[in-house]
Amino acid sequence: MYNNQKVVVVLPAYNAARTLAQTYREIPFELVDEVVLVDDASRDDTVAVSHQLGIRHVIRHERNQGYGGNQKTCYRTALALGADIVVMLHPDYQYTPKLIVAMVSIIGNGLYPVVFGSRILGKGALKGGMPRYKYVANRFLTFFQNVLMNQKLSEYHTGYRAYSRQVLESLDLSHNSDDFIFDNEMIAQIFYQGYDIAEVTCPTKYFREASSINFSRSLKYGVGVLGVSLRYFFTRLGWMQWKLLTNSQLKMNNHPPRTPARPGPMR
Repeated sequence: MYNNQKVVVVLPAYNAARTLAQTYREIPFELVDEVVLVDDASRDDTVAVSHQLGIRHVIRHERNQGYGGNQKTCYRTALALGADIVVMLHPDYQYTPKLIVAMVSIIGNGLYPVVFGSRILGKGALKGGMPRYKYVANRFLTFFQNVLMNQKLSEYHTGYRAYSRQVLESLDLSHNSDDFIFDNEMIAQIFYQGYDIAEVTCPTKYFREASSINFSRSLKYGVGVLGVSLRYFFTRLGWMQWKLLTNSQLKMNNHPPRTPARPGPMR
């Protein structure tokens, strides 16, 4: 726990058998109370490896529900376990679990309700092997999103994120995409509700076993990101009503803030 706040790490997994153990063993268990692994109908031994590692909460989708569908199960399960802080970590070892301490402390001390691990802060992305076309696309999309959302994030496309319970409870994720665009829809909902997002520099590693989407899926994702940003912009100006944002706003207004936990010793 951190300051009497329960910390749960969620692992949205798909064909992660080769990298799961390395990821899991770097998790700082002096801080983390529970780990939840959601396997999205993997074709390898991800579930078997998770049991060998002793992960207590393993959920397997019998059919593939997509990256967004996987996360929906992750967050529902973490909240049901009583999580106060939820960290979403990819089990492909592209992001180091060692940053969990920094991300949790930011939320646990009430500084920010959401924290992203950014590959773009500093020069870690290209050094870590990010393909140059993905780096250029990341920078272009992030610039476009910052302009339309009136924000200053270094990147919108990281898969390393931490949320307070209050944020997750105030989001209506049920109608979000089950595909990769889920992440950007979630960011739009967070900003629309007035939450701030902190960022920490995150080294990254690109290698053969790390998950990655191909060029055609990347192109589809990029078009989807532009669509999310434009709908956010038009809704913020009052030119349209995007239910993905307004439904979450209504849920937030009807959901009273949770009483903060009393500060306590960190373990």
